[in-house]
Parts: sequence; C-alpha cells; structure tokens
Amino acid sequence: MSKVSMGELLRDASKRGYAVPCFNAINLDMVRGIIQAAEEARSPVILCHAEIHFKYTPLAQIAPIMVEAMNKAKVPVSILLDHGKSFSAVTQAMHMGFNAIMFDGSEYEYEENVRRTAEIVKIARTLDVSVEGELGYVTRPKSGGAEGDDDDSIIDDTTLYTDPDQAREFVERTGIDALAAAFGTVHGVYLKKPQLDLERLGEINRKAGVPIVMHGGSGLSDDDFQRSIDQGVAKINYYTGMALKVMDRARERFAQSEEKMFYHEFMMNVIGDLQEDAQGIMHTFRSSGKA
Repeated sequence: MSKVSMGELLRDASKRGYAVPCFNAINLDMVRGIIQAAEEARSPVILCHAEIHFKYTPLAQIAPIMVEAMNKAKVPVSILLDHGKSFSAVTQAMHMGFNAIMFDGSEYEYEENVRRTAEIVKIARTLDVSVEGELGYVTRPKSGGAEGDDDDSIIDDTTLYTDPDQAREFVERTGIDALAAAFGTVHGVYLKKPQLDLERLGEINRKAGVPIVMHGGSGLSDDDFQRSIDQGVAKINYYTGMALKVMDRARERFAQSEEKMFYHEFMMNVIGDLQEDAQGIMHTFRSSGKA
C-alpha cells in the first residue's frame, strides 16, 4: 500500500467511522516504532514533523527518512508537515517529498488566514499535495509543555472556537482537503479537565464539507476520542502523550535495573515502547484493521 494521499485516507476514515492517527515523529526511532505499530495493527497512519520541532531535527535530515518509510511501508502512509507557519517551510516540505501540508494560519485575522491558506492550496495542487487548514485557535498554554506562549487563562475562551457557519465559507474559499477545528482541546498537557463542545463539533462536521481534524488530543480519555470520532473527526494528532509515556517507561526501566545499560539497548527499548503506545492509540481511534 505505502504512499497514499492524506485526502484519500481521511475520506475513507469519514466513511468508515474511524480516525487516522497522525504521530509527530522527530527522529528515526519514532518513525520505526510508529511504522512497526501500523503494520502490526494493519492501520493507516500519518507521520508528521512540525515546524516547531525543526530545532530538534532539521527538516532536511528527517524528510528522507520519512519519505523512505512511507514508500516502503506495508500499510497506507502519508507524511505531513504539521503546523507549517512559514512559506519557506511549507514549500521546502512539499519539494522534499511530503504529500501533505498542515498550514496553520490560525494566528491571523480571518481574511488573512483565507488568503494565505488559499495561496498554499494553489501551490500544493500543482504537486499533488493535500492541504489541511485551521480555523479557530487551538491554544498552546505556557504551562502545558508544548512550547507555547499562550497565557494559561485563555484555555476557557470559547470565542477562539471554530464557527460552524464560517467553516463552510473557509473551506469553499480556500479549497482545503481537511479542516483543523477548535472545540475545547489544547496543545500539550491539560491544565484542567477538558470540556469538549461536541455539539459544535458535530455542526462543524455537517457544514464544513471536508474531514475534520483534532489537534491537542493528548490527555483526553478514550471516551472523549471516540465521541469526537462519532461527531466527525477523521484525523487526530498525537505527540505529547507518547513523549511522556515513553520517558516514564524509561525511568521505570532504569530504576528497576542494576545492570549497565548501553545506548543501543536503550534505543531498542524505546522503539518497542513507541510501538506499544502507538498500537494502543490505533485501537482507540478505531483505525486498527482498516488498512
């Protein structure tokens, strides 16, 4: 199967009532663990690398690894630039083989978001690249560990949520293939129990006319995820939860072992932990067995 367009993956998810897991993969270990999980679970998957993570692994270094993984996988895979904000990062990713772009214009006023997103879509069409846009604003609180600058107090600001009627217009004017919606999730660790506006989400899904994407999923319950999928979410981005769980498992392993541990042993254990967590997420998102 290997390389499949993100648009095709998400349309299938919408039809069959599951969500495609989208994992941030910032190094080779993460790519290996995630792809192994997808092949074991027979799940479609999206590998992504966020512009905010370029400081850890430059795009030019991770792109060839992700492209090769996509092309050799035994399940449908798409690779996505996540939260691309600069024109240079977006165009570089497209030219390096990414077949999907998430352009994040959510920090701009509405008309500017429309203009910039539509411009990216126009370029992407010539390269057969799917585009995800964002309307509304999924917060990134300073205390949430997601490298954000937002004041913690705005996590309850419902004026930042996606407007369902505006969503339809945004899709029509930009031509995007998927819409990242704001309905109560936040990036990073949740500072309080999340209150998802699922009624709003359902209305966005009915009016937008394209598959809906959830960002800021780490920390939600399995029930939160599945109710969101029932209301139209076809792609869920996941990173913080995995990053925390893998490090917690590493701490446990170090604490339990009195033997010397070599780096290569640590690496292989981490790949296994990544695979285990990813497979659990695929089960929760109902994507297992859908490849």
